[in-house]
Amino acid sequence: MMIHQYDVKIRWIGNTGEGTKTYQSYQRDFIIESENKPAISGSSDPAYRGNPERWNPEDLIVAAASACHKLWYLHLCAMNHICVVDYIDHASGFMEDTHPEKRGHITQVILKPHIILKTGANLDIANQLHKQAHHECMIANSVNFPILCEASFEVEGQKK
Repeated sequence: MMIHQYDVKIRWIGNTGEGTKTYQSYQRDFIIESENKPAISGSSDPAYRGNPERWNPEDLIVAAASACHKLWYLHLCAMNHICVVDYIDHASGFMEDTHPEKRGHITQVILKPHIILKTGANLDIANQLHKQAHHECMIANSVNFPILCEASFEVEGQKK
Protein backbone atom coordinates (compact mmCIF):
# COMPACT_ATOMS: atom_id res chain seq x y z
CA MET A 1 0.00 0.00 0.00
CA MET A 2 1.28 3.44 -0.90
CA ILE A 3 0.30 6.54 1.07
CA HIS A 4 0.37 9.93 -0.68
CA GLN A 5 0.36 13.14 1.35
CA TYR A 6 -0.78 16.54 0.10
CA ASP A 7 0.16 19.57 2.16
CA VAL A 8 -1.42 22.99 1.70
CA LYS A 9 -1.53 26.13 3.78
CA ILE A 10 -4.74 28.16 3.96
CA ARG A 11 -4.03 31.71 5.14
CA TRP A 12 -6.99 33.92 6.06
CA ILE A 13 -6.42 37.50 4.90
CA GLY A 14 -9.83 38.93 5.75
CA ASN A 15 -9.19 40.71 9.05
CA THR A 16 -10.30 44.30 8.42
CA GLY A 17 -9.13 45.46 11.87
CA GLU A 18 -11.77 43.98 14.18
CA GLY A 19 -11.24 40.27 13.53
CA THR A 20 -14.45 38.27 13.79
CA LYS A 21 -16.09 40.66 16.23
CA THR A 22 -19.33 40.41 14.22
CA TYR A 23 -20.50 38.44 11.20
CA GLN A 24 -20.19 41.58 9.09
CA SER A 25 -16.83 42.77 10.45
CA TYR A 26 -14.53 40.49 8.45
CA GLN A 27 -13.90 39.42 4.89
CA ARG A 28 -13.89 35.77 3.87
CA ASP A 29 -10.77 36.07 1.66
CA PHE A 30 -7.94 33.56 1.96
CA ILE A 31 -4.89 32.34 0.07
CA ILE A 32 -4.19 28.67 -0.71
CA GLU A 33 -0.47 27.98 -0.77
CA SER A 34 1.71 24.96 -1.38
CA GLU A 35 5.44 24.76 -1.90
CA ASN A 36 6.60 25.48 -5.46
CA LYS A 37 3.08 26.22 -6.73
CA PRO A 38 1.31 29.48 -7.53
CA ALA A 39 -1.04 30.74 -4.84
CA ILE A 40 -4.80 30.51 -5.32
CA SER A 41 -6.98 33.40 -4.17
CA GLY A 42 -10.04 32.13 -2.35
CA SER A 43 -13.12 33.38 -0.56
CA SER A 44 -16.54 32.06 0.33
CA ASP A 45 -19.44 31.88 -2.11
CA PRO A 46 -20.88 35.39 -2.66
CA ALA A 47 -24.13 34.14 -1.09
CA TYR A 48 -22.14 33.90 2.16
CA ARG A 49 -20.51 37.35 1.95
CA GLY A 50 -17.63 36.13 -0.22
CA ASN A 51 -15.69 37.86 -2.96
CA PRO A 52 -17.07 36.80 -6.39
CA GLU A 53 -13.66 37.40 -7.99
CA ARG A 54 -12.02 34.63 -5.96
CA TRP A 55 -12.34 30.85 -6.05
CA ASN A 56 -14.61 29.39 -3.38
CA PRO A 57 -14.48 25.86 -1.92
CA GLU A 58 -17.48 24.82 -4.01
CA ASP A 59 -15.73 25.96 -7.23
CA LEU A 60 -12.64 24.06 -6.18
CA ILE A 61 -14.42 20.76 -5.52
CA VAL A 62 -16.08 20.93 -8.95
CA ALA A 63 -12.69 21.74 -10.50
CA ALA A 64 -11.04 18.87 -8.62
CA ALA A 65 -13.67 16.38 -9.84
CA SER A 66 -13.34 17.62 -13.42
CA ALA A 67 -9.53 17.64 -13.43
CA CYS A 68 -9.23 14.18 -11.86
CA HIS A 69 -11.67 12.67 -14.37
CA LYS A 70 -9.86 14.37 -17.27
CA LEU A 71 -6.44 13.14 -16.17
CA TRP A 72 -7.65 9.56 -15.87
CA TYR A 73 -9.54 9.79 -19.16
CA LEU A 74 -6.50 11.06 -21.07
CA HIS A 75 -4.36 8.33 -19.50
CA LEU A 76 -6.85 5.63 -20.49
CA CYS A 77 -7.14 7.02 -24.01
CA ALA A 78 -3.35 6.94 -24.42
CA MET A 79 -3.24 3.34 -23.13
CA ASN A 80 -6.02 2.35 -25.56
CA HIS A 81 -4.57 4.15 -28.60
CA ILE A 82 -7.34 6.75 -28.70
CA CYS A 83 -5.74 10.05 -29.74
CA VAL A 84 -7.39 13.03 -28.02
CA VAL A 85 -6.34 16.38 -29.50
CA ASP A 86 -8.54 18.65 -27.34
CA TYR A 87 -10.58 18.31 -24.16
CA ILE A 88 -12.69 21.07 -22.62
CA ASP A 89 -15.04 20.40 -19.72
CA HIS A 90 -17.87 22.73 -18.75
CA ALA A 91 -18.56 21.14 -15.37
CA SER A 92 -21.32 22.21 -12.98
CA GLY A 93 -21.80 21.50 -9.30
CA PHE A 94 -25.05 21.83 -7.42
CA MET A 95 -25.33 22.66 -3.73
CA GLU A 96 -28.43 22.45 -1.58
CA ASP A 97 -28.60 24.46 1.61
CA THR A 98 -32.18 23.76 2.63
CA HIS A 99 -31.58 20.44 4.39
CA PRO A 100 -32.75 20.67 8.02
CA GLU A 101 -29.64 18.97 9.46
CA LYS A 102 -26.89 19.97 7.03
CA ARG A 103 -25.83 23.59 6.50
CA GLY A 104 -25.16 22.92 2.85
CA HIS A 105 -24.00 20.03 0.75
CA ILE A 106 -23.09 19.29 -2.84
CA THR A 107 -25.85 17.14 -4.31
CA GLN A 108 -24.14 16.33 -7.62
CA VAL A 109 -21.51 17.36 -10.12
CA ILE A 110 -22.12 17.05 -13.84
CA LEU A 111 -19.09 16.89 -16.10
CA LYS A 112 -19.69 17.96 -19.70
CA PRO A 113 -16.42 17.35 -21.50
CA HIS A 114 -16.23 18.07 -25.21
CA ILE A 115 -13.51 15.93 -26.72
CA ILE A 116 -11.93 16.25 -30.14
CA LEU A 117 -10.45 13.00 -31.41
CA LYS A 118 -7.88 12.40 -34.13
CA THR A 119 -9.32 11.01 -37.35
CA GLY A 120 -9.60 7.21 -37.15
CA ALA A 121 -10.16 7.04 -33.37
CA ASN A 122 -12.69 4.46 -32.20
CA LEU A 123 -15.59 6.57 -30.90
CA ASP A 124 -17.22 3.63 -29.05
CA ILE A 125 -14.06 2.95 -27.04
CA ALA A 126 -13.50 6.67 -26.50
CA ASN A 127 -16.98 6.95 -25.02
CA GLN A 128 -16.67 3.78 -22.88
CA LEU A 129 -13.44 5.01 -21.30
CA HIS A 130 -15.37 7.65 -19.37
CA LYS A 131 -16.90 4.92 -17.21
CA GLN A 132 -13.46 3.53 -16.39
CA ALA A 133 -12.08 7.04 -15.75
CA HIS A 134 -14.90 7.60 -13.27
CA HIS A 135 -14.07 4.31 -11.55
CA GLU A 136 -10.37 5.26 -11.27
CA CYS A 137 -10.84 8.91 -10.23
CA MET A 138 -9.67 9.49 -6.66
CA ILE A 139 -12.01 12.43 -6.20
CA ALA A 140 -15.07 10.47 -7.40
CA ASN A 141 -14.03 7.66 -5.03
CA SER A 142 -13.82 10.08 -2.10
CA VAL A 143 -17.02 12.11 -2.20
CA ASN A 144 -20.56 11.29 -1.05
CA PHE A 145 -22.38 12.76 -4.04
CA PRO A 146 -22.74 11.51 -7.62
CA ILE A 147 -20.45 12.74 -10.36
CA LEU A 148 -22.15 12.32 -13.72
CA CYS A 149 -20.53 12.58 -17.14
CA GLU A 150 -22.25 13.85 -20.29
CA ALA A 151 -19.47 13.72 -22.87
CA SER A 152 -19.69 14.96 -26.43
CA PHE A 153 -17.25 14.18 -29.23
CA GLU A 154 -16.13 15.38 -32.59
CA VAL A 155 -13.44 14.16 -34.93
CA GLU A 156 -10.64 16.53 -35.88
CA GLY A 157 -11.31 18.23 -39.20
CA GLN A 158 -14.93 17.14 -39.43
CA LYS A 159 -17.73 19.64 -39.04
CA LYS A 160 -20.29 19.00 -36.32
